[in-house]
Amino acid sequence: MMFVCTDAEPDTDPTDVPDIHAWVAENDARGRRLQGDELAPSTAATTVRVRGGELLISDGPFAETTEVIVGFDLLDCADLDEAIEVARAHPMARHGRLELRPFAGLPG
Repeated sequence: MMFVCTDAEPDTDPTDVPDIHAWVAENDARGRRLQGDELAPSTAATTVRVRGGELLISDGPFAETTEVIVGFDLLDCADLDEAIEVARAHPMARHGRLELRPFAGLPG
């Protein structure tokens, strides 16, 4: 899973910024991007918790931070090295940050 996040300190070099549509098309064509989408703003988030059997619902994101998750891509890569190369070519590698995380798999 690749989380697409903002960053308080984006790259300021405007040269050779990759095109997101080209990135999506290339990775879809290669079968490396299985699914992905942009998320609504964090102000549209709803946080759900249960404490002591009581349902607690609050508006907005759980974490208070300047960096937020703005999208995701589900990748199918042979290994971490390939996933890093896919992430490196994503426009948000320059303007934000990309977090790569493997699925742990549920037991059973």
